[in-house]
Amino acid sequence: MENNNILEDLDKLQSEALSALDRLTSYDSLQEWRVLYMGRRGSLTTVLRQLGSLSPDERRTVGAAGNKLKNILEERLSTAEQRVKDAELHELASSVGLDVTLPGRPVVAGRLHPSTQIVREICAAFVSMGFQVSEGPEVEWDKYNFEKLNIPKDHPARDMWDTLWIDYKDENGNLPMLLRTHTSPMQIRLMEDAAPPLRVLIPGKCYRYEATDATHESQFYQIEGLAVDEGITFAD
Repeated sequence: MENNNILEDLDKLQSEALSALDRLTSYDSLQEWRVLYMGRRGSLTTVLRQLGSLSPDERRTVGAAGNKLKNILEERLSTAEQRVKDAELHELASSVGLDVTLPGRPVVAGRLHPSTQIVREICAAFVSMGFQVSEGPEVEWDKYNFEKLNIPKDHPARDMWDTLWIDYKDENGNLPMLLRTHTSPMQIRLMEDAAPPLRVLIPGKCYRYEATDATHESQFYQIEGLAVDEGITFAD
């Protein structure tokens, strides 16, 4: 078959397919149209099977025309699907009525994480006993996390904690910053800034370089209390 004949068939196919598409008014009929014209055994595929009888140059020309038609049909089908969808929604709204004053669907509120709930419950209990809640920085200095708690660099207790150090070096080449391994540094900060009596609860996240398993994680919560006064006991 000659090149021009196939191009004429493509033109006729385009005119016929688009004319039929414009008359469709349901989603099912659109799917039938897609199978008829664009399916594996559809009209477009049937025409393009004749490419094998053409020379390489003619095949390129007709192939390009076929791809162009395919893109046109796909675009018009998408437009028709939206048109049918809008029409169905309009018909539904007209048949059942639309009252814009009706309340909408309720918005489902999220819930606090169980860890957050427990921390808040503990804090509320201690506040009722006269404690204040204070949270310290999670990125801490070595001197507050270890040294001022009587844990110098050569102390064996440091071997118990796999510390996550911040990639920042001081003028001596040391790494002075870390992710706190416990909430105790806040005890030092509080006692430096305030005079007794002190009754403080310190909750917060702590970090250690732990292998994750059923009972360990690199981040965990810790809560500790600090009471500084004269003549106090655990009963206070």
